[in-house]
Amino acid sequence: MANVSVAAEWQLLYNRYYRKPELYQMQWKHIDLSRNKVACATFGGPIAVIRDDSKIVQLYAESALRKLRIFNSAGVQVAETVWKHPGGRLVGMAWMDDQTLVCVVQDGTIYRYNVHAELQEPNVSMGSECFEQNVVDCIFWGNGVVCITEANQVFAVPDFKNPKPCKLADPCLDEYPLCAAVIEPQYTMSGNVEVLLGVGDHVLLVEEDGVQQLGVGVGPLQKMVVSRTGKLLASFTHDGRLLVISTDFSKIIFEYNCEAALPPEQLAWCGMDSVLLYWDDMLLMVGPYGDPVRYLYDEPIILIPECDGVRILSNTSMEFLQRVPDSTVSIFKIGSTLPAALLYDALDHFDRRSAKADENLRLIRSSLPEAVEACIDAAGHEFDVLRQRTLLRAASYGEAFSSHFQRDRFQEMCKTLRVLNAVRNPEIGIPLSIQQYKLLTASVLIGRLINAHQHLLALRISEYLGMNQEVVIMHWACSKITSSLAIPDATLLEILLDKLKFCKGISYAAVAAHADKNGRRKLAAMLVEHEPRSSKQVPLLLSIGEEDTALTKATESGDTDLVYLVLFHIWQKRPPLEFFGTIQARPLARDLFITYARCYKHEFLKDFFLSTGQLQDVAFLLWKESWELGKNPMASKGSPLHGPRIKLIEKAHSLFSETKEHTFESKAAEEHAKLLRMQHELEVTTKQAIFVDSSISDTIRTCIVLGNHRAALKVRTEFKVSEKRWYWLKVFALATIRDWDALEKFSKEKRPPIGYRPFVEACIDADEKGEALKYIPKLADPRERAESYARIGMAKEAADAASQAKDGELLGRLKLTFAQNAAASSIFDTLRDRLSFQGVS
Repeated sequence: MANVSVAAEWQLLYNRYYRKPELYQMQWKHIDLSRNKVACATFGGPIAVIRDDSKIVQLYAESALRKLRIFNSAGVQVAETVWKHPGGRLVGMAWMDDQTLVCVVQDGTIYRYNVHAELQEPNVSMGSECFEQNVVDCIFWGNGVVCITEANQVFAVPDFKNPKPCKLADPCLDEYPLCAAVIEPQYTMSGNVEVLLGVGDHVLLVEEDGVQQLGVGVGPLQKMVVSRTGKLLASFTHDGRLLVISTDFSKIIFEYNCEAALPPEQLAWCGMDSVLLYWDDMLLMVGPYGDPVRYLYDEPIILIPECDGVRILSNTSMEFLQRVPDSTVSIFKIGSTLPAALLYDALDHFDRRSAKADENLRLIRSSLPEAVEACIDAAGHEFDVLRQRTLLRAASYGEAFSSHFQRDRFQEMCKTLRVLNAVRNPEIGIPLSIQQYKLLTASVLIGRLINAHQHLLALRISEYLGMNQEVVIMHWACSKITSSLAIPDATLLEILLDKLKFCKGISYAAVAAHADKNGRRKLAAMLVEHEPRSSKQVPLLLSIGEEDTALTKATESGDTDLVYLVLFHIWQKRPPLEFFGTIQARPLARDLFITYARCYKHEFLKDFFLSTGQLQDVAFLLWKESWELGKNPMASKGSPLHGPRIKLIEKAHSLFSETKEHTFESKAAEEHAKLLRMQHELEVTTKQAIFVDSSISDTIRTCIVLGNHRAALKVRTEFKVSEKRWYWLKVFALATIRDWDALEKFSKEKRPPIGYRPFVEACIDADEKGEALKYIPKLADPRERAESYARIGMAKEAADAASQAKDGELLGRLKLTFAQNAAASSIFDTLRDRLSFQGVS
């Protein structure tokens, strides 16, 4: 009998069954849909209601103030606000995919509200042209709107996430179109919105780039609506026919003569299987085959298309018209002997303790898995909790006798139904079907619940489904802060921490940022103390003005990037001395500041060192600056830049001299300044930029090369250059300019303190063997003489000198030098033999 009563509620459309269960008795009072503009969100979303100002209505006992009221799908009011927008009549309103209510007024201004009837900034304007022409009609889709003006121009906001209005191509119409529909951007080849306008006997397809004429001869069309997939168009013709056409107008799918002169008030798709037409007392459901189904209504209704059917809203109830799922048909169809029906029947016999239960099970033993699956599937499509339970019991009963069934499927369905039953509760009022739930996804559903401030349910569902609860708790905490202005900070902190502690990894910093945004800085400071991640904690402390705490936390973390973030922040906000005092007490911060300032902010760093009495550090900076100045390409040819350089080094010298520990640096700076000054003078007198930044030795050498012996002597005297070094420098300088007479004269001034070897080296390096011969005989060491003779190719003399030295190893080496010369080689061999013979005797 149960099967009969279930199937008795169905209607047959050709070979498919449809049912129309009541989801809710509406809990609102005195709402007449015919007197109001109404917007209903898909996926069981909220309903927005506002008095229709285009109609003259009797106010009864209600206020003359127009109110925008928001209800859930069960008619429970969740919010209201006074409508106080100028700009003319409200042309249309609809809910976007993210449950933002979009309201379009006559002058092209678009107002947006959230589910709590709070106005969202900024408002969107369709532009001055739209403002001048007035909006007459608008068509909405998932996340956009198309407006048609009195001048028959078409404007669109393709995506409210980035609300930029655009004007579509001019359709060049003299009369207002008979009807309009929109193909969403996701279903068009171009990826842009396409608008269909019913004009005369054809349809115009309007895009941004142009206008096309389609379907000549199909019209005039009075009403159009595009299917969910964007591929089919249902339309009502002027002669009372329902036409279903492909949206490219290439073929007519089917047509049905409604025998009605008046076009329907509403036209909607019911899934993809049938089309609904509504006149003021009748709802007609037409399929591609067979006779249509009629439903009579004595009150106005609104059709709300869903992915798997249509919700029907009236003044008193919310119904759901859907095709009966195949699994449900297999169980409840009158006279069904399919395995699922027999399994369901077996449970009934089992409950009545009838032996027929066992008989049924024997009949379907081989088909038990599919019977169990059908019962589970049918349970998922039910809105009636008792029927869900019975179907699941039947599945469980069959499962006990089947070893080939996946138990996960049963558990998953139980979980899903618990979630669906929870949100279908009239107080929540989200009557999702299982198909809608799967399409929407659990995470989006949780997002919608928290936006509706149903935090507890959202938390329980997240926990039950094993999902991240952080999103829910975060939203709850932020909402609590916003709505608890009267609660003292300390009390509110306790309330928040009590819940936040249950969620590991929660961002206390984000909650604190929200508290700060709401003007509760003290609460923000208290909250941020609980944030374990310095990277989140420190920026927030800065934003709420807790710089010192931020610096402490950053240095404790050891993260140099964070320390720099705080340093730069404080640096900009505080006077230098106060800033120096702040960082001086924190070694890491101080060292990082010094490292940065050493590269980029010398002057500031000098101020810092002076403030802390580190004079030697200032001196080093000044010295470095002098070198930087020296790198300037202008610092040459007697450049005036040398003056400041010398002053910098002298200043460094005076600072070094104030501390006993830096005597060497003080002396070095003094001599550096003196040398620079002399080099600068030399460049000025010689007009050659070759002295500055060279060493003392190079300066002396350059002076001699240039013939300026007096200057060379002055540098020698000034810097107390030793006699040995002086001799080395002068010898090689004279050899460089090949002044052999001066070299000889220099060698005879007195016995050179460095000996004659440098003279020999200088001459040989200059390839002047004759000059070298002047000095080789004067070499005291016979080994040196031998090697020197060998270097200028004089074998006999080399051999004589080597024999004086009585050094066999030296003779061997010299022989190698003259390896190409057989006669010379034999001389060395003879000498070696003689030497070894003498050694033996």
